[in-house]
Amino acid sequence: MSSGVLPPSQEQPLVVGVGGICLDFLAVLTTFPKPDDKTSCRSMKIQGGGDAANALTCLARLGVRARLISKIADDIHGKTLLEELRADDVDTSFLVVSKGGQTPFSYVMVDQSTRTRTCIFTPGFPLMEPADVSSDLKSALKGANLVYFDARNTDTAILFGQEAAKQNIPILLDAERKRPRLDDLLDLSDYVVCSAKFPQVWTEAPSLPSALISMLLILPKLKFAIVTLGEHGCLMLERSSEAESPLVGEEDADSLFHSLKQEIDDSVAIPMCIPSKVVKLKANGIGTLTGRLFVCTAERIPPSEVVDTTGAGDAFIGAVLYALCTNMPPETMLPFAATVAAAGCKELGARTGLPHWTDPCLASFLEQPSNSVKSNGESHVTVTSSSSRHGIDI
Repeated sequence: MSSGVLPPSQEQPLVVGVGGICLDFLAVLTTFPKPDDKTSCRSMKIQGGGDAANALTCLARLGVRARLISKIADDIHGKTLLEELRADDVDTSFLVVSKGGQTPFSYVMVDQSTRTRTCIFTPGFPLMEPADVSSDLKSALKGANLVYFDARNTDTAILFGQEAAKQNIPILLDAERKRPRLDDLLDLSDYVVCSAKFPQVWTEAPSLPSALISMLLILPKLKFAIVTLGEHGCLMLERSSEAESPLVGEEDADSLFHSLKQEIDDSVAIPMCIPSKVVKLKANGIGTLTGRLFVCTAERIPPSEVVDTTGAGDAFIGAVLYALCTNMPPETMLPFAATVAAAGCKELGARTGLPHWTDPCLASFLEQPSNSVKSNGESHVTVTSSSSRHGIDI
């Protein structure tokens, strides 16, 4: 199967996601009000939200089967969420619906003057518990090629993670911040996407590259770790085997990171990926790891086109899940995920701007077996062997 291209519908991969869902009440403000002040709302939208629900909606629009494990109530908010998910072909057959209670919801205020958003989250009740799904574990995971956790409902996620590990189903984890029992989920994970602050907070390493090395040394099952950096793009460390690729030499991780950043061409608006060769990366006081670093820029969106960054990280993860399911190499995966995330920022709400697989902005990724990348200061087409991919066999 060519990278980035889905197989026929009857063979399409299935991703099972466990995590958050809520209803977002989004309000666009000219400026955020000061304490004890008032302001007017320029526009408003009510739309589904929640990390896992957003990422799986993104995935479903890209053409991959997506099954959500979460919990709502049988109230009007819950019914609205169900209708939206089903309209996007997200499998809700294992969604827990409690009689009575309250579906989670958020107030999201978008400040047009600063292009920032402020969220106020109200948890639902009763909370999701392992007992809600323990009898359906094997059925919920049947046919799954990949499992995704947003690190909410941690006890339930661990239950699914343990069963997925028994069945050798790869796991991708969204590590946004420290949470109870998050370490147990990290131990089970094959891939992790982190917020900008998480790696250094979790490892106490002095720099971002050294923190990624520390993570992969502490977690030997991890194949790669990605750190999302907002408008500054992302950084990825991929574990490599010396048997697969000959070593170029030994490099200080911080120095290599800065060297790769120097190759960024600020005149290029579309996301560009700058990979290193396979090297032995060293971090003082932490250790060494054989692997590759990837620096990828974000899409440079004109300020007038930036509407709302709500859910940008979820869109990025949805695209990474797609990339894993379709054998995209990292050089293609990272610009693809950045492009999908950027599309979401051009509309109000986490889901309005999520592209479908037919969107013209994705054509170069989904119709081509490879993508142009920049390496060692030159633009070229990278052709990857299967050994350099992290795709899921289907």
